[in-house]
Amino acid sequence: MSTEDGERSGRPKEVVTDKNILKIYKSLNDRKLKLNEIADTLKISTGRLHHIIHEYLDVRKLCVKWVPCELSFEQKQRRVNDSEQYLKMTKRYKPEYLHRYVTMNET
Repeated sequence: MSTEDGERSGRPKEVVTDKNILKIYKSLNDRKLKLNEIADTLKISTGRLHHIIHEYLDVRKLCVKWVPCELSFEQKQRRVNDSEQYLKMTKRYKPEYLHRYVTMNET
């Protein structure tokens, strides 16, 4: 029995390279790609992929439900109209608006 490490097959120990970080950064621009697909393409584990994304690229995951992917023309127009209406209200009733919506820390 030997106490020395023999060569093993599998992924290399060190996958955090500038080349892989750049590939991951470019892959994140495509919102349709899943992290598993990126990991399979680069032949790295999803754990290492998460590590690179969080530690080296400083990217955080947001709740997808809050970010609309594609809006229809009617939805876009409704947002524009609502924003314009809000802007008119704030200009007309500025003191009341600030009193109602601006809060302070009570401590």
